[in-house]
Amino acid sequence: MALRQIHYGGHNYELAYTLQNPSAEPTILFLHGWGSNKELMQQAFGKHLQGWRHLYLDLPGFGQSPNDRFLRTSDYAAIVRTFLHELGIEPRAIAGHSFGGKVATLLDPECLVLLSSAGIQVPKPLSVRVKIALFKLLKPLGLSKLRTLFVSEDAKGMNEGMYETFKATVNEDFEAEFAKVHAKALLFWGRADTATPLWTGERIAESIPQATLYPLEGDHYFFLKPDNAKFVAETIERECGKEQNLV
Repeated sequence: MALRQIHYGGHNYELAYTLQNPSAEPTILFLHGWGSNKELMQQAFGKHLQGWRHLYLDLPGFGQSPNDRFLRTSDYAAIVRTFLHELGIEPRAIAGHSFGGKVATLLDPECLVLLSSAGIQVPKPLSVRVKIALFKLLKPLGLSKLRTLFVSEDAKGMNEGMYETFKATVNEDFEAEFAKVHAKALLFWGRADTATPLWTGERIAESIPQATLYPLEGDHYFFLKPDNAKFVAETIERECGKEQNLV
């Protein structure tokens, strides 16, 4: 693991990353999902794409990249873009899981790989809507300190900056951003995914002109299954590995 400090928006961000096969070309950047880290992505794909240079990054606020400031998804993309520029690396492909898929989309790579990406609004279950309504009712009464009883599992234990980031990014509608993608896009989805259901992947695929959707067995973390990781890697190699395949 290595650390790189970058400057963005008047602040310094220390980013933790791992570079695997450093002398290989081309490069693929892996971006994890919300609440995850670079090690999870490396666990899934580190044994594959041996002819590629792998770049695994902890996004600010996750893993070993600290953050206590409010950031939007566009800020994450700008921070990663600055990081890549300072490393002198231009990835041919960027693979993003869940929240990382939105960041990857904004980075506009030659080959976009979405793994159960977030970005399509999914109706909240009734139980969640009731909790939100109850919290809003109690907050004016000075009972907002009960936040820990209402907060989503994805936001528990976060500092205030990351909690505000979570609230701002979790419900983003990214359909317009997906529609701007004109590069080749490979979409891989878990058929049993409940966080970002398969129908959201189908909608994203409809939005991107050159998208191909590959439904696979599994849930939101379908790519942790060895057979699925191998299939994803082989598809990336076939579709993104040669420049003449890129549009």
